[in-house]
Amino acid sequence: MPSNAPQSSVLLHRINPSPAPAAAAAMTATTCRDYPTKRTPLLACPVPEAAALYHTYAVGPNQCCSAMVQRIDAPVSTVWSFVRRFDNPQAYKHFVKSCHLLAGGGDVGTLREIRVVSGLPASNSTERLEILDDERHVISFSVVGGDHRLANYRSVTTIHPSGDGEGEGTVVVESYVVDVPPGNTKEETCVFADTIVRCNLQSLSQISQNLSRNINDDNHINNKPFSP
Repeated sequence: MPSNAPQSSVLLHRINPSPAPAAAAAMTATTCRDYPTKRTPLLACPVPEAAALYHTYAVGPNQCCSAMVQRIDAPVSTVWSFVRRFDNPQAYKHFVKSCHLLAGGGDVGTLREIRVVSGLPASNSTERLEILDDERHVISFSVVGGDHRLANYRSVTTIHPSGDGEGEGTVVVESYVVDVPPGNTKEETCVFADTIVRCNLQSLSQISQNLSRNINDDNHINNKPFSP
């Protein structure tokens, strides 16, 4: 880590603070916009109105919210096959060391305990599945316990076709609301959480595109249509 990197009790590490040029072109980040009683971290993002409704939060005075938008060159079905696995977040979240279910079988209300890799200001997190909608491609979870400093964290992820006319592409939106830890600012908290989300989405993009490419290559060899 550079010697001039910001230091705080939350910002212990700035992991990939700037995405690679190709990733930067595919991703945007937004912060909270105020409404009379609620806030949304989405501004002029290319997100269908039905999906945007999931990214609106009641944000308290000591909370912050943000969102990341990632364009992935893979079909929705391929991307969703990774995102919907509440029992296997480590498939694309590199900061998750392990995961096991505490209660439930993957339906809404299921509890999981994840253990994170060393180097982060946390060791484990207990999380509850709040939404799992296979038809609308929406998943949401909340943090309900564990050894970490991001209290009352709630995340919502929606995915939908990109609709840009460039083939079968997907747009993934992941937003969150979280308490600001004592001794930290809203900006510091969002920078830390955004870094984690950004890395997760970049990883999701890479593995989804690799899987889609491999399937396409196999189908081309076998002269079969693409079917993820």
